[in-house]
Amino acid sequence: MSSACVPTHPESLGLARATTSRAVNGADRPPHPPRAPHRRRPVAGADLSASVAVFLIALPLSLGIALATGAPLQAGLVAAAVGGLVAGRLGGCPLQVSGPAAGLTVVTADLIHRYGWRATCGITVLAGLAQLGLGCLRVARTALAVSPAVVHGMLAGIGITIAVAQLHIVLGGTPQSSVLANVRALPAQLAHLHPAAVTMSALTLALLLGWPRIPGRAGRLLRTVPAALVAVAGATATASLTGLALPRVDLPSWSSHALAGLPEGPVLGLVAAVLTTTLVCSVQSLLGAVAVDKLVAGRTGPQSRLGRADLDRELLGQGAANIVSGALGGLPVAGVAVRSSANVRSGAVSRNSTMLHGVFVVFAALLMVPVLDLIPLASLAALVMAVGIQMVSLHHIRAVTRHREVLVYAVTTLGVVLLGVLEGVVLGVAVAVALALHRLARTRITHEEKEGVHHVHVRGQLTFLAVPRLSRVLHLVPQDAHAVVELDGSFMDHAAYESLRDWRRAHTAQGGSAELTGCRAGVREPEYGHRPERGPRPGPRAGHGFGRRLGRSAGAGHELARGISAFQRDTAPLVREELARLAREGQRPSQLFLTCADSRLVTSMITSSGPGDLFVVRNVGNLVPLPGEENGDDSVAAAIEYAVDVLKVRSITVCGHSGCGAMQALLGSGTGGAATPLGRWLRHGLPSLARLADEGPAGVRLAGRAQADTVERLCLTNVVQQLEHLRAHDSVARALAAGELELHGMYFQVSEAQAYLLSGGGAGAEEGVFQGVPGAEELSSPA
Repeated sequence: MSSACVPTHPESLGLARATTSRAVNGADRPPHPPRAPHRRRPVAGADLSASVAVFLIALPLSLGIALATGAPLQAGLVAAAVGGLVAGRLGGCPLQVSGPAAGLTVVTADLIHRYGWRATCGITVLAGLAQLGLGCLRVARTALAVSPAVVHGMLAGIGITIAVAQLHIVLGGTPQSSVLANVRALPAQLAHLHPAAVTMSALTLALLLGWPRIPGRAGRLLRTVPAALVAVAGATATASLTGLALPRVDLPSWSSHALAGLPEGPVLGLVAAVLTTTLVCSVQSLLGAVAVDKLVAGRTGPQSRLGRADLDRELLGQGAANIVSGALGGLPVAGVAVRSSANVRSGAVSRNSTMLHGVFVVFAALLMVPVLDLIPLASLAALVMAVGIQMVSLHHIRAVTRHREVLVYAVTTLGVVLLGVLEGVVLGVAVAVALALHRLARTRITHEEKEGVHHVHVRGQLTFLAVPRLSRVLHLVPQDAHAVVELDGSFMDHAAYESLRDWRRAHTAQGGSAELTGCRAGVREPEYGHRPERGPRPGPRAGHGFGRRLGRSAGAGHELARGISAFQRDTAPLVREELARLAREGQRPSQLFLTCADSRLVTSMITSSGPGDLFVVRNVGNLVPLPGEENGDDSVAAAIEYAVDVLKVRSITVCGHSGCGAMQALLGSGTGGAATPLGRWLRHGLPSLARLADEGPAGVRLAGRAQADTVERLCLTNVVQQLEHLRAHDSVARALAAGELELHGMYFQVSEAQAYLLSGGGAGAEEGVFQGVPGAEELSSPA
């Protein structure tokens, strides 16, 4: 049998995230990423069903957003169709659905009020051209550098503006031109309610909120129909059957539809309008693409093969869509979170779903006009008002509070509500920069003596601005005293590093002793050329790495305690919410990862995995004893049975590594020295040793590399042999036969930090060279 094994879905290992993160939209990205040979494929059934679900959500929302902006209602349908067809075809995130977005409502309404509808379409075209320019400059990732507090504040401000304006239509009136004017006019509007409009709005909101909460099996079946469609359809049917007199959708003939015109007005005002539209469209689309990546991550099947979004291409696709939408008299286009999440959860597997939804919108705009004309405007207003309220997310508020960025969030929100989107974002960015500079410059340095030990505590970022104060405090420590300098911050620049190092050298030379603890990041030696004064070169450990860089020598107990302390202080707040969720829901890992106990293999690092992702089994030599030959040690077999039969993992990976001490011991003793526990365990590796002797130098090898030495060839052969041992376990054999499990082989070259995937080892995998994991070499064997 061939000793080649390539995983059918290498992304399930988490390696795609590890090896492509630097390649996506970065400097290491090849000019033309490798693609599978192009062939025309039929539309998958999953894409068809997902496109129907997205269309049913998009239709009422597109009309409602057009109503909220004051644009012709056809403009919402044009934008939805163009977003599906153009952005769906050209964009870099296949599963993201684009169209008229609630986040653009305030911007578009202001443009229409100032310049008129045709000029607004022209501004949309110019914004699309600006997006094309940004995409060509490959600056998409830069947009993600904007503080999340600014983005969330912008969306919250837009949501408040939408909700306040649509409340007037819900009550049967007409919205004013600004939030303050709407608030001032609200008492008079409440005194003159329109009962029919209020009734339809209340019914729409009741259906919209209650439909997803229908309990039981019937509820699960009914929830497959989008709540937005049910809410608008229910209000429309009720209004038609009862004969209520209230304003309804009025779609005029397409022959009178207005196309784009040249905008006229002050140049600075037009430039600001184009920049605002470009900013909101781009940021919302790029954040939406990143959110879709997170939704797809961890999924199996065809969705897992889509890879990460190409953000620069997504920006180009959005720019092309805005040019076409504006030219055809449509609203500005951006990625829409609600529709995109529905697309992913409905099982879409390609961009065909997004494009099909655009085709359905075209058919609806041409053939369903009599039905659409029955929809009450109050129902659409209630739908959009609910969307606006949801944009003020409590989850986002909790997040910015936890990270002490409430001020940025509040200033951005108020700025958007009171001044406008661009002005609010500029204010938010200014406050975020000021806050960052304040935190950078504000460093508290204290000194106290306890039981003869001088404690210097540094709270905050340690930069050159704090060096004079740090130097003054350090000179308060007597020459022959023992000092402990505790660094409670995440950054230290070169000037601070040198100041601390020079003080420590002088202090120890004068008979004193110094211990430095607690710096999380510090200064990396390669960046500035510093090397430790004694002891081994430290690894990237949190909490105590900097102390070792300055020559501190501490016992293992001290290192463990400091590491735990650093975890509790720095890492625990970041993972506590996720761990709490896993504690409630239980573990559901999709992968069993069986690897060596070698301390140089950090499984979470080389697979870019987190809590709950991997069920890890480690032992000396990454060995899998054959059933019946465990010799009293059933731990590996028990883990395999539990992972496959109870946890229902979808893949098992055996990961070997270079320089494996277990393989060196096998080569050295042959029998493994069975008189000791280690020797008895290593007997499970004897089949690998025999396989190596049978295959010789022509066995498994690293493609594209020089002939491996005997130790490396045994390490590689051992991975293939343990995959065969896995197949002998009953639980694995049953799952493989049912097509519910895949076996993967992996090899990690420690000195090069390079991962390799074996070709042809998974059940049903094809022979040949694995492609599609940028940055990872391939591992293959002769046919």
